[in-house]
Amino acid sequence: MKRTVQQSAHPWHGVDAEHTDEWVTAYIEIVPSDGVKYELDKETGLLRVDRPQTFSSMCPSLYGFIPQTYCGKTVAKRTMERTGFENIQGDADPIDICVISEKGFPHGNFLVRARPIGGFRMIDGDEADDKIIAVLQGDLAYGKIQDLAELPVSILERLRHYFLSYKQLPNDGPRRVIIPETYDRAEAHEVIKRTLHDYKVEIAGTVKATRAAAGRKAAAKTQTPKVTAKSKAAPKAKAAEVEKAPKKATRKAKEAAAAEPAANTKKVVRKKTAPRLAVAAKVAKAPAKRSARA
Repeated sequence: MKRTVQQSAHPWHGVDAEHTDEWVTAYIEIVPSDGVKYELDKETGLLRVDRPQTFSSMCPSLYGFIPQTYCGKTVAKRTMERTGFENIQGDADPIDICVISEKGFPHGNFLVRARPIGGFRMIDGDEADDKIIAVLQGDLAYGKIQDLAELPVSILERLRHYFLSYKQLPNDGPRRVIIPETYDRAEAHEVIKRTLHDYKVEIAGTVKATRAAAGRKAAAKTQTPKVTAKSKAAPKAKAAEVEKAPKKATRKAKEAAAAEPAANTKKVVRKKTAPRLAVAAKVAKAPAKRSARA
């Protein structure tokens, strides 16, 4: 069922990544205390429940994505170049990001500024599914870290274990999820640049066209008909015709009524004068007959 939801900005398409050499904007979907995996609903821009965490697999950091990014062709190409694997494609999602912070957050669905310091080159099946690792801007414990080498090894290994196991359920068969490379800050920015490029080339045009079509559809529902000179004149002309029609009918009725008495009078006169004429004719003939006898 197609849903329509009005809101200020779509977290994926309506927010700028504001990517610089040091910072990036991230949208957070999940916090470490979540017992449910939330995921962005791409159509509405709202968070939806992807699945309850059936087993003890909790994300060890803030987790979300970078807006207006897309793991497409150039990201897949980079993965194949760096790992030697073939037939890899992008996972067709925005690039994922883990944001490290000492603070606790009660829920997701918010934006943060973060410094990318490295990442995991992850392959899920045959899809490139990189995970950018970043630190929260201004964080007292981790905010000054500049590169992945400075991050405590225990945090890095906790993140690695989570991504290698969070999709693996005890009763399912083995999944091919591997992390063949862990990269530094420079490579993290390179991957982000590629995802921004893939978004512009593969997604932005479609999003723009869809929004334009939706805007035209909404405008058509609320738009009032355009008033032109012809449309203004049409009601007046019809009104004039309606006014004239009764007048014409009344005039004809009066003429017919006036003509009817005159016709009746002529008939009456004719009826009255006809006997008189006949009597006069008889009287005129009478003397002639008498003289003839005499």
